[in-house]
Amino acid sequence: MSKISTLQVEKVNTHIVNWLITYAENAKVNGFVVGISGGVDSAVTSTLCAQTGLSTLCVEMPIHQAPSHVSRGREHIEQLKKRFPNVTNVEADLTTIFDGFKTIVPIVSDSDKVNLSLANTRARLRMATLYYFAGIHGLLVAGTGNKVEDFGVGFYTKYGDGGVDLSPIADLMKSDVYALGKYLQIPNSILEASPTDGLFGDDRTDEDQLGASYDELEWAMLEEEKGKISENFSGREKTVFDIYKKLNTINQHKMNEIPVCIVSNDIK
Repeated sequence: MSKISTLQVEKVNTHIVNWLITYAENAKVNGFVVGISGGVDSAVTSTLCAQTGLSTLCVEMPIHQAPSHVSRGREHIEQLKKRFPNVTNVEADLTTIFDGFKTIVPIVSDSDKVNLSLANTRARLRMATLYYFAGIHGLLVAGTGNKVEDFGVGFYTKYGDGGVDLSPIADLMKSDVYALGKYLQIPNSILEASPTDGLFGDDRTDEDQLGASYDELEWAMLEEEKGKISENFSGREKTVFDIYKKLNTINQHKMNEIPVCIVSNDIK
């Protein structure tokens, strides 16, 4: 199930950069703000934004962050600033805010639910921070989600990293993002690192959480688009396909529009 991207990286790069420029001009904003995590998605997104020539603000928002994540993010930012004079950066350490939040909310007995809720809280604190910087500088918040995360398994936090103004790479599979990252010459330390959301304060990877690799989930997403069902597969393929379908089903609330209760005019 290993996936090799066939993306026409130069053409796609040009297309996305032009799309970003047009969107920003129509919105009458100064540029973009991107949260930098030390991962490939944020590195590619920020590099695409930087190529527009518009103001691109890279924001680090550590919350008890692993040193390796911090160092990768900083390596990328320094490289990007050397390549593009329109790139600036700022660090907003949210550790104290997060720790303070934990002291005022109730702790329940189900530790798994607590840990997941706190992980999502980290993402939502970061979203609020990005919008603060966007507001004071006249910028748009650029999302860093890819296609399999945003529309396949819903692997993001609602109103956290899912709270953005525009999504430059959300039509690209993870393998495509890596291909584009290589073309854009983002640091090898990022390209070679195991993907992780870094929301739990430990070394768990995305694959640990999802139960399958991005290559496997990408395969399952494409098979599902072809109309395949679980009974078409066996062994590891069936396991992966079932994981994909389960995650896709339970996370539809993230991917669909917020349901609105329509009240007919005759009873208003």
